[in-house]
Amino acid sequence: MAGPTASGKTGTAIRWSQALGNIPILNADSRQFYQEMLIGTAKPTPAELAAAPHYLFDDRSVHTPFDVGDYEKEALALLEQLFSKHDQVILTGGSGLYIRALCEGLDEFPEVTEAARQKVSDIFEKEGLPGLQAVLAQLDPETYNKIDLQNPRRLIRALEVCYIEGHPYSSYLKKSKKSRPFVPVYYCLEWERAKLYDRINLRVDLMIEAGLEAEAKKLFPYRELRALQTVGYREFFDYFSNEEITLPQTIEMIKQNTRRYAKRQITWFKNLPDCVYFHPENWEAVLMG
Repeated sequence: MAGPTASGKTGTAIRWSQALGNIPILNADSRQFYQEMLIGTAKPTPAELAAAPHYLFDDRSVHTPFDVGDYEKEALALLEQLFSKHDQVILTGGSGLYIRALCEGLDEFPEVTEAARQKVSDIFEKEGLPGLQAVLAQLDPETYNKIDLQNPRRLIRALEVCYIEGHPYSSYLKKSKKSRPFVPVYYCLEWERAKLYDRINLRVDLMIEAGLEAEAKKLFPYRELRALQTVGYREFFDYFSNEEITLPQTIEMIKQNTRRYAKRQITWFKNLPDCVYFHPENWEAVLMG
């Protein structure tokens, strides 16, 4: 079950699990693995985690490298165990790449050359994040419209691939699907755009009240870690580093970047095969057939 941030995936997954006999819920959110990132990732609360069997939530440190390739291997091994006891498992999260990696397999890319790596590094050093964004928009508009434009690691990776053989990053995607010992059925939560944005703004306000600033402050010394290159933390890292940025500006930037991220998620999920869209309040109808 996919859906943009703040669409209600956690609550819907729990209700679904309980309705189907307390079946397992497997995480496909690229940040909810990490123990140190609680508030900013909207991770399920202890009560929610106890309401249904959850896997790959809150089970490792940001200091432990864990990428989508690691996730694919670990989640596949875990699914083998889960399917020995259950006919169904709920995969839930907003990270489209992780969903696709588990259900279809990762795409294969050519090895990055030193020349390509250096070319992208020079762009980033001279022009920063806006430079990476501008070049990607020119070389690969399809990826530009889907990728997290505030994540330098993702931009760098996409551009490095573009420069290897002169082909856009998007041209390497979905060339073939890997065989899986299960059949994925895709569901996606759907909200009216204005209502979703209201939910996002409210969620950010609640995160601030819950202590997101203090959580980000603790993680500030480790701000270069890959796991921390995400909305809600990057904005506070900039705030802590620049006295000219105010707290209200920081909060508004988190809201704005989260809305942009949700928009990209919605675009990504449109590519899920035969995806069934439904409103969280109508989940019973989907459950029945």
